[in-house]
Amino acid sequence: MRVLSARLDAVLVQALIAAALSFAHLHDLAAAAGQDGWKAWAYPVSVDLLLVAAWRRLRSGEAKAAGWCWFLVALTASLGANVATAGLLDLNAVPNWLRILVAGWPAVAFLGGTLLAHGATAHASTGKRESAPEPEAPQAPASAPELPAAEPEPVPPSTPPVPPALLTLARKVADEHRARTGTPIDTSTLRARLGVPLPLAEAIATHLT
Repeated sequence: MRVLSARLDAVLVQALIAAALSFAHLHDLAAAAGQDGWKAWAYPVSVDLLLVAAWRRLRSGEAKAAGWCWFLVALTASLGANVATAGLLDLNAVPNWLRILVAGWPAVAFLGGTLLAHGATAHASTGKRESAPEPEAPQAPASAPELPAAEPEPVPPSTPPVPPALLTLARKVADEHRARTGTPIDTSTLRARLGVPLPLAEAIATHLT
């Protein structure tokens, strides 16, 4: 426990030192960009709060894309201030584009913080509604087992009527076929010779037997 406590204390001291340095750099950059007085102190607070909000969203495991997006925005603002105040930028002659970025930062920080806070609240409320148990539907009383339905009896196919003239022609064709081949005519040949549908040819064949 003592080793763990000492390790946590060292990490905490390191984090406080890094936060203080980043806080001072953001303050100096905001003051150099024309944000004097209490406004210069508010800029580091807005950057750190946006970092914390984005980190909390990442830790929650929900909407990681939004969390990473605003975390990188806040981290870029913090790193940019650290690099700019490290001697690479003349704080006595800040360029106009940097003044514009510093002046527009509050709106960006407000938008990011609002989206992170309200997005998490809406998701949590939706999750609560989804996790609520649904009321069980009343069960219907057990009924007697249903008897299997009786299968309908097959209906014999109806034989189409054969016109007398067609029957006479069929007998003539059958006689010619028997005289030529010596065998009775089959249904397929009769159907082909007469040019009639198969059911009608079968009905004619029953009259010829």
